[in-house]
Amino acid sequence: MQNDKLNRMIEMFGLQNRLNDDTNGPKWRDGVTKHGKVINWKRCIVMETAELIDSFSWKHWKSIDGGIDIENIRIEMVDIWHFVMSYILRFKTPEEAAKKALERMTESGIRLPESWSPRDNQRIEELLSPFEDLMALALIKSDDEAYMEELLEKFWEALDAVGMSFDDLYRLYIGKNALNQFRQLHGYKEGTYTKIWNGREDNAVMQEILAENPEITYEGLLRELGNRYAQACA
Repeated sequence: MQNDKLNRMIEMFGLQNRLNDDTNGPKWRDGVTKHGKVINWKRCIVMETAELIDSFSWKHWKSIDGGIDIENIRIEMVDIWHFVMSYILRFKTPEEAAKKALERMTESGIRLPESWSPRDNQRIEELLSPFEDLMALALIKSDDEAYMEELLEKFWEALDAVGMSFDDLYRLYIGKNALNQFRQLHGYKEGTYTKIWNGREDNAVMQEILAENPEITYEGLLRELGNRYAQACA
């Protein structure tokens, strides 16, 4: 079982490495894209975490009866994982990074509720703490080994707080990575890609495919995305 988990961890880091090579060019580990634009992976983590926090009804000047959008929070965790992996891959090979990530896996003492209650409004600060801790850590300007280990630990704590398992992360990451690759192949950066397919965002279509085909492979998912995109654009 542990070997299987390591293999899937290596697969994720390998796919992220390939995606970064394809989209950013050969100098992305030096912090610059093929177009000369500066890359800041930790700022990406901060901004994606902010988007996750906005899935909570935390604003005191607005109604707090809406609770949380747990499904969007899970998607945001996968987006954050893309950037955590990219940051670690600046300094390590996919195999080294995967082993380090597996070593630092930990649990959280906090768990988000599946359904919101008035009582949860009173503990919003507690419920937000795993994500704000991750955001705060991403703002620190350090790149040493201890820092990377702590960043991984904070990510795993946040993932556990959301109620996501490693298997959940793997499945959704494979889906998001395939979708990101698909977008790049169909003109995302050039502005020619259509993100809404027959009135639905491509993210929702990807999740539907995963739900219908839990054992689908990465290449199979790319093919099915292609089929549905062609139908939407016909």
